[in-house]
Formats: sequence, C-alpha cells, structure tokens
Amino acid sequence: MKGDVTEEIVRAVEAILMVAQEPVPTDLFAQLLEIPSATIESVCVQLAETYEAAGHGFQVAKVAGGWRFQTHPDMAPYVERFILDGQRARLSGAALETLAIIAYKQPISRLQIASIRGVDPDAVMRTLHGRAYIAPVSRDSGPGQAVMWGTTQLFLEKLGLASLDDLPPIASFVPDASLVEALEKTLRLEPDAPVSADEVETPEGE
Repeated sequence: MKGDVTEEIVRAVEAILMVAQEPVPTDLFAQLLEIPSATIESVCVQLAETYEAAGHGFQVAKVAGGWRFQTHPDMAPYVERFILDGQRARLSGAALETLAIIAYKQPISRLQIASIRGVDPDAVMRTLHGRAYIAPVSRDSGPGQAVMWGTTQLFLEKLGLASLDDLPPIASFVPDASLVEALEKTLRLEPDAPVSADEVETPEGE
C-alpha cells in the first residue's frame, strides 16, 4: 500500500543511491517512489543505522541536502591512498588556506581575503572556482559593489557535510588563552632581568 515501508521501497532507495552521482534530495525520492517525504527520511535513517551496525566500509549519509552512499570515515586512509596516488592533484596549501577563509567568513570579497592572507588570492581563487568549490553568491552593497564569494554544494559534498553549520567551530583551531600566555612568558625577555656579560655582543673594532 502506498506510504507503507515495504522491502521493494527499501531496495529502490538502495538502487537509486547506488547509481546517483550526486546526493539525492528527500523530495526527489518521495516523487519517484510516490510516498511521503517523512517515510523516505525514516527509510534512509534506518538504512544508515543498519549499515553502521553491520560494520560495512560504506554508509548512507545526508550530505548537502540529500542522501548518498559514501565510504566510512574509518576507511579514509585507504581511500585517500587510492585516490591521491597519482590520480588527482592535491590542492596547494595556499588554496586550502583560502578555501578555509571563504568557508568561515562567507560571503567575502577578494579584497577581504587578500587582507586576511596578506597576498593576492586571484590565482588560488581561480583554481577553487574552476573546481567548483567556490562561486559568486552576491554583491556588496557598498561602493563598487564587490563580488562576494562563498562555498558551493560540491564543497559540502566533498567534505561530507549536510550544511555549513556542521563545520567545526573555528575556536577549536585557536590556541587556548593559557597556552598563549605561557608562550609569551617563555619567549618574552623581561625588562628587569639581569643580562650577563656573556650575553652582550661587542661590535668588532671596539
């Protein structure tokens, strides 16, 4: 009966996920299988739990607004070795840094990126745009109406994120205040600290 979760529906969801090249939205599943979106959500969640419990090397995950099959995070070292071993050029450190800035600060202009990085980001932005990881999303309302950049659905898909809200808090990349204070104390020369004769360099000729 329409709306009931039958074995055929579950198998149909699996089959569609198997051939899909991009995450499949819930409403598209509902349209194709002619069942409510809530039922599709329930089926996909149940499949995800079943695969996880069985210990498979793949999983069903909700990514970029849709569902897809993807490799299990535990298998990342093996998958990366397979993909990166001469098959795909890695992004440079500069490109990754620029992509991180855009991801956390979007929407952001090229000049703002340059201000943060301290260098012209045009070359790496062309690379990121060419790979469809970033795209123009709006224009600044101020003078000049600069193009504002943001990340794309492909960016979310590649990172396995459902939305930008799933990005790790940027604070987790900042050293703890106590650590910064300890480093400052360790590296700072106290003005009242005595300086021995051995620490004083005498200019040549004197």
